[in-house]
Formats: sequence, structure tokens, C-alpha cells
Amino acid sequence: MTSGFRTETDSMGDVQVPENALYKAQTQRAINNFPVSGIPMPARFIQALAFIKQAAARSNLELAQLPHDTAHAIIDSCQEIIDGQYADQFPIDVFQTGSGTSSNMNMNEVVATLAAEKLNAPVSANDDVNMGQSSNDVIPTAIQVSAALACHHHLFPAFEHIIATLDKKISDVGHVVKTGRTHLMDAMPVTLGQELEGWKTQLEKAQYGICQSLESVKALAQGGTAVGTGINTAPEFAAVFANNISVSTEVDFTVSDNFFYNLSSQDAIVSLSGQLKTTATALMKISNDLRWMNSGPLAGLGEIELESLQPGSSIMPGKVNPVVPEASAMVAAQVIGNDMTITIAGQSGNFQLNVMLPVIVMNLLQSIELLTSALHLLADKAIASFRVRDDNLQRALAKNPILVTALNPLIGYLKAAEIAKKAYKEQRDILDVAVEETEYSREELEQWLNPTLLTQGGVKDGKH
Repeated sequence: MTSGFRTETDSMGDVQVPENALYKAQTQRAINNFPVSGIPMPARFIQALAFIKQAAARSNLELAQLPHDTAHAIIDSCQEIIDGQYADQFPIDVFQTGSGTSSNMNMNEVVATLAAEKLNAPVSANDDVNMGQSSNDVIPTAIQVSAALACHHHLFPAFEHIIATLDKKISDVGHVVKTGRTHLMDAMPVTLGQELEGWKTQLEKAQYGICQSLESVKALAQGGTAVGTGINTAPEFAAVFANNISVSTEVDFTVSDNFFYNLSSQDAIVSLSGQLKTTATALMKISNDLRWMNSGPLAGLGEIELESLQPGSSIMPGKVNPVVPEASAMVAAQVIGNDMTITIAGQSGNFQLNVMLPVIVMNLLQSIELLTSALHLLADKAIASFRVRDDNLQRALAKNPILVTALNPLIGYLKAAEIAKKAYKEQRDILDVAVEETEYSREELEQWLNPTLLTQGGVKDGKH
């Protein structure tokens, strides 16, 4: 608990700061100025900022811009923050100055304090920790680095997990034939394997889209400094920095081919967010398919039975709901909404700087984290564990009048429609009605109307 205050001074004068705070005047001004949401900058963003300050100190040391002892004190202090220490020293609200200058100075001040304690000598937040940098290239770089790390280290493993889970489920139940549906109405048969392969391909293509968009995200803004010209930084700094942060994060970053692009726009991040939205769209589709397939257990489709996880009603005993697909669908809705915020914020590149950077990174990292969790959850507590209700599937399949589609080349569309309507009206198997209404034998019709063979497409026996 804070027991008192100390006076810190910056270019605007004196400020009262909690005596045990590692930050200084500029951070305190931001705390005072932005009591908006109580939501601090995301932890992954703070870690990315620390990676940037660490890589900058290494780079300035290599370029003989920063004394050895000062550089290593900064490097060691950043590592402590990277490792999760001092999280309470980064309290600034997300809804702050649009450049994120407050958060950059928050990091500079905390690192300077820690480094000074290690050296037992002064370390400047601006001149040492922020050497060769500006908030205007640091914050865009932090957005890029935090997003890339979150995707590579968390989201992509989640993709791989759900795709592997689908592969296993396809191996187990993929042979099962069921009624296909278009417009939510009965259609030609498909196998569960075909249906699940569709989900799997959605996810694979979504991951591929994210991978593609990350190529631009990983071309860093760092080196552009104030407006993109690289003022006050060594010409070699950007390349040395990109190498150093690649080594420390184990993700390959490069130097942007145009710093004016990185500072004035967030187009690469908008593109990445769009790909996350595509993933959310796939997640929504898969979740809703699972809900429909599980519906019932008596009055719905009842094709599968999801794992029972919790009571579904406070008043109806025995009711169990598809809670995991519902949670995943809500995640998808949130990510789609986040993308709209990022899109609007991405338009706020006024001349040489975008001025909605903090809200961009908050929504972007939330989307990545939510999708990571939802993909794991859907894989483990819905896809891996659902049970196929084969009796229901086969009962519906035998009476599906749409199977008559296979007879179109033999008897024509109108005659086939007549048979389908009669079978539906009389609630009889399509095979029995086709035997009555055509000149073909039961054996021939059994071959042509075989649901399993119909899932393979094409023209049967060369007779159609």
C-alpha cells in the first residue's frame, strides 16, 4: 500500500508520485489525465515494450552509442519485466494519448529506475532507455511484436490442436453417412467425414490467411523515430534492432521498407484483424453446426450428443445445453466486433501518425487470446467428445425423399419429384416408392439409391 508521496519533476514541472512507485512524473501525469476505463494496457503489449527496450539497448551498445554498464543494466531490467515482474507498475489506461506516448514513457521510467538501482548511478528515461527511439515508432513496433508473438506462440498451436482433433474424429466417425442439409432442409447425403473435413479446411485456410498477413506485420516500424525519417537514430540501428529482437523473441522480424507507412497507417494490423475475423466466422459456423446437430434430444435433429458439462436450467430438471459451442459463438461475435473497432481506428492515420494505437492493440490482442482459448475449448469439450447417434441418422436417411435426385438421369426431374412428394406424404422409404413408380428392379434401385455410394458423387454404373 502507498504510505506517502515523493515529488518528481519533468519538463512541465513538479508532480506528486507514490513513494514506492518505480515510474516517475510522465506516468503519473497520464494516470491523472486518463481515469477512463480502469483497463490497463495488455500484459503481452507490456512484455513486447520490454523486448523493444532490451533490443534497443543491445543495438545501441553494438553501435557504440550507449556505455556498456548502462546498456547491460537496461537489458537486465527489461528481462525482469519480460519475465513478468513489476506488472503493477504499468497502470495507465488504454484510453490515453492516441500515440501511446504515455505507455512508452511508463516503460522508459520503470526501466530507468530499475537500471539506476543496479548501477547505483542515474539512468535517463529519455536519453538512455529511449535512445534512438520515439513513441511514434516504439508503439507501432510493440503492436507488431506483441501480435506476432501471440500468434506464433499461442494462436497457431491452438489451430494445430483443433485440426489434429478433427483429424482424429474423422478417423473415428468419418465413415458414418447422414442426411445433408441446405437451407436447413434435407438434401443429398454426406458422410460425417466430409462434413468435418469442411470445418477442418475452413480452419486451415484461416490459419494460412493469418500467416500471410503476418509477413507485413513482422516488418517493423522501429527506426522511423518521430515521423518516419529516422531522426536521432544511427542509420544502422533499424537492421541491428530487427536482428536483436528476432534473437530474443525467437520470431523472425525484418525492417520495414517504408517507415512512413508503418507510422502513418496500421494497414498491416487491419489486415491481420481481418484474418482473425475470418477465423471467428469459421468458429461461428462450426459452433452453430454443432448446436444444430446436438439439438433435441427428442424434438431436434439429434444427430450427435455433446458431452454433458453442467445443468442447463435452473427450473427444468435434466436439461443439458450445448454450452461450449455457445461460448465459442460469443467469442466469434466479440472478435468480429473488435475487428470493426480496429478498422475504424486504422482510419485515424492523420498525416505522419496513427492516433488510435492503444485501442488497436487492446482489441487485437484480445481477439488473438479469445480465439486461442475458444479453439482449445471447442476441440477438447465438443469435437473430441461428441457421440454419434447413428440410429437417428439412419432413420432420417432411409426416409429422405431427396435421395431420388440420383434417379434424375434415368426418369427425369418431374417424375423424380413426383416420387419424392409421394414418399414424403406417405412417410415411406424412398426405395419402396421408387420400386412402385418406376420400371427398375429393387436390386437396381438399391444400388442407385445407396446413401453411402451417393456420398461419392459422379454417375453410377455408367447408366445415368
